[in-house]
Amino acid sequence: MKANQNSLYILMISIHGLIRGKQLELGRDADTGGQTKYVVELTRALARRPEVGQVDLVTRLITDDSVSPEYGKPLEALDQNARIIRIDAGPGLYIPKEDLWSHLDAYTDELFGWLHRQPRLPDVLHSHYADAGYVGVRLSHLTGLPLIHTGHSLGRDKFRRLLALGLSVEDIQHRYKMSERISAEEDVLNSASLVITSTHNEIEDQYELYDCYTPEKMSVIPPGTDLNQFHPPTGEEASVGFFGVLSRYLREPHKPMILALSRPDERKNIVSLLEAYGQSKRLQQLANLVIVAGNRDDIRELNDGAQNVLTELLLVIDCYDLNGLVALPKHHSASEVAEIYRLAAASKGVFVNPALTEPFGLTLLEAAASGLPLVATEVGGPVDIIGNCNNGLLIDPLDEASIASALLSILEDQELWSKYSEHGLTNVARFYSWEAHAKTYLEKLTALIDQNRIAARPAPLAKAPAVQTRTRAIFTAIDNTLLGDPEALAMFVKVIREQHRRVLFGISTGRSLNSVLKILKVHSIPMPDVLITSLGTEIYYPPQFTTDISWTHHIDHWWTPQVLKRIVDPLPGLTPQSKDQQSRFKVSYYYDEQLAPSMEDILTMLRQHEVSVHTTLSFGQFLDFVPARASKGQALRYVANQWKIPLERVLVNGGSGGDEDMLRGNTLGVVVATRHREELAQLSETQRVYFAEGSHASGILEAIDYYDFFNL
Repeated sequence: MKANQNSLYILMISIHGLIRGKQLELGRDADTGGQTKYVVELTRALARRPEVGQVDLVTRLITDDSVSPEYGKPLEALDQNARIIRIDAGPGLYIPKEDLWSHLDAYTDELFGWLHRQPRLPDVLHSHYADAGYVGVRLSHLTGLPLIHTGHSLGRDKFRRLLALGLSVEDIQHRYKMSERISAEEDVLNSASLVITSTHNEIEDQYELYDCYTPEKMSVIPPGTDLNQFHPPTGEEASVGFFGVLSRYLREPHKPMILALSRPDERKNIVSLLEAYGQSKRLQQLANLVIVAGNRDDIRELNDGAQNVLTELLLVIDCYDLNGLVALPKHHSASEVAEIYRLAAASKGVFVNPALTEPFGLTLLEAAASGLPLVATEVGGPVDIIGNCNNGLLIDPLDEASIASALLSILEDQELWSKYSEHGLTNVARFYSWEAHAKTYLEKLTALIDQNRIAARPAPLAKAPAVQTRTRAIFTAIDNTLLGDPEALAMFVKVIREQHRRVLFGISTGRSLNSVLKILKVHSIPMPDVLITSLGTEIYYPPQFTTDISWTHHIDHWWTPQVLKRIVDPLPGLTPQSKDQQSRFKVSYYYDEQLAPSMEDILTMLRQHEVSVHTTLSFGQFLDFVPARASKGQALRYVANQWKIPLERVLVNGGSGGDEDMLRGNTLGVVVATRHREELAQLSETQRVYFAEGSHASGILEAIDYYDFFNL
């Protein structure tokens, strides 16, 4: 890393899809679209700015024979001050983003460890899409760094559209993991200091659907386009290789070209475009239709969505007898895309995007920078692009006659074609260059970082003892986990005493310090090295029981207990717990599920009031609210980082919902057998979580053997 302490260091997080510096495989699948290109171009554009010392783009490390070995390289240089960093996330196989959710906690832990091995922490985190937002929120809580987020597309909007297409709620959840996605989006909107959008439509029509809708912290910064790569025709277009490809499909390849370029995705609505063309003899006389829809060798080997779209296109071509008029090439490379735009522009053609909805529309900018007039959907980003550039017409994507009429208006009027072409060239350079984007981005970012520096930041982590012999750690909850089987507890205590020189022993509980000390004395449990109490809001170090002031300072961020109480106190079925169960950073209630609102309704209410907290329901009846940066899991990671003990060597024991975030991720999780462990059933598919047959301390001993913990 070349960034010095006085220059900006920005960390981008974009997890899914295939990301590399050259030959992006755009359109390969639903996960490798405009977002992958956006994050690579943004990283490069920011790294070129003089005030920026380093930009790292963090993504997944993929080792899969079905993709290029380049995606398995941990580090790839993008530019002088820009890198792609690849971090393990679950299996090395290239899997869809919907299958990543169960691996994101481990990814967060891997990235947190990587960050602390760097010469310095970033100044800001910038997450892209909901999965990266999930990781970004947790990293922001752990590090205290400000978080910027870009959604790219939003779950609530997609959910609404899928319901309109006739899919059931169950089908949507099964295929798209929509509840996980929307929950992550709500959390990131609640936690982010700045949300960057591409259009005003995104703020007004899509983010407005969220409980955490806060337009005052949202900023429209349109993406840029590479004007060196995308430029008007040079006059030699008919000699480029792709013209020869089109000549194999088209009877008159020199006719004007109606060009559509997108993934073969139902939402892109290219079948309706083809229907509109097939129904218009005048369009067929004036122009060819070229649909560049990803790459394929055999349609039968594609995923169901792409297979359905491409099969339907072939059926429509046959229905209207469009052979020789329509080109649907099987292959194109990323390097040929700019040539394809210029071919279309040289032919006096039109670029069309008929998508049902388009969050932004990078292809519209590329086409406009190449001199092509635009015809685009009136739903989403094209409204801003055509509004700013005045270089085309908006259409109703559900009205095939509207699509045909707009295309004819431009193709039949050469004066209008020239006007739209010139306006596009001028205004894309004015409104949508990467230089302009980077400049505006950094203006927003600098103000955000200055605010964060003024606000108190956590003190440096305390150092572990000079002579550090502890190579692993055991942390356990108390109630229904450690206690309950005296014989097994005695055996566990014996193991802890025998391994004391090499194992850090910690308690992590919802109880107060005084309550924990009484239990330790009554049950003759050796004094732990670390006590995490009151649900991760307090950290103490025996024998003097020194309070970790740095941690206290860290979790105070955005903590407003009086506002919280004003919202929660009036709710039915919630009764405040006794004063000895409350603390400065913990607000606790008894929860009566027969009378109280559901947990989902309570979380919705808090989000709508912009209250940022960590909420847990334990043993079905204890509802606790603590600061967003506090929890058993976050406190445990703080301590492990202090002592330089890898999370892969931390055995964590729990038995109720309050232990969930402590068990997730790279720790060796143990769920002991208790009547409340159904609160942790969602962890059954998580790697590194063992559901013991034994209860209480016997379950912990069972897990020590299962993991062969002392020989790791």
